[in-house]
Amino acid sequence: MRNLVEPCHPELSIVRQCELLGLARASYYYAPVGPSAEDLELKRLLDEQYLRTPYYGSRRMTAWLKQQGYAVNRKRVVRLMEEMGLLAIYPRRGTSQPAPGHRIYPYLLRGVKVVRVGQVFSTDLTYIRMRRGFVYLCAVMDWYSRYVLSWGVSTTMDQEFCVEALDRALEQAVPEIFNTDQGAQFTADAFTKTLRDRRVAISMDGKGRCLDNVFVERLWRSLKYEEVYLHAYGSVREARDGIGRYLAFYNDERAHQALGYQTPAAFHRMALGPEAA
Repeated sequence: MRNLVEPCHPELSIVRQCELLGLARASYYYAPVGPSAEDLELKRLLDEQYLRTPYYGSRRMTAWLKQQGYAVNRKRVVRLMEEMGLLAIYPRRGTSQPAPGHRIYPYLLRGVKVVRVGQVFSTDLTYIRMRRGFVYLCAVMDWYSRYVLSWGVSTTMDQEFCVEALDRALEQAVPEIFNTDQGAQFTADAFTKTLRDRRVAISMDGKGRCLDNVFVERLWRSLKYEEVYLHAYGSVREARDGIGRYLAFYNDERAHQALGYQTPAAFHRMALGPEAA
């Protein structure tokens, strides 16, 4: 609503525009306060501990932070974990956050053997810390080859940059099944309609089951230990450039034991056949 106000409107003052829009003047002039230095430090600690113990929920995380000397309560830890998109891996009620009215699709991959490129794509979001602040990363991966087809960075967990990453992946190929978690970004109609229009079967992880999407979770672990934690990004641009360099390395240079020590890009091309060469 605030973006509808035109400060330099030739006829209507800001006060009058706010009245017409039903917007309180205080809301128009409000400037959101950024995260505190302590919140950023707590998020850094939570991010690292989550990679070590992804089965820790807010209670255990609160206890662990107190052991490190931080006077935090569970309510604050819950808020920080929600902002970061961190969920413990064990099943429990209310862990995923689909938006009201969004359709939840069943998990289709239990017991399914993934044996070819293009059979299953999957996506996820992760929190990427910077020196002052943070961004979110969305990536789309081919399950069979572990090849990262597309990715995007945003300062908010909105759906637009996720849909853009999806569009870029679908420009390369249309999978049989597309797997996501139950987050609002992926249950949004803009995201699911893109898949439905292409007759892609939509699969969604069970509540609290991040390991249903295990290959993307392994990508996040590698990215953070091998890139993010080694650098203190000073800006969104630095974060985007660093992530881009790492994902290029991941696709084209980093050999995977599960792929017979081939890179995802080489394995992906080989699996597609001579026409992809």
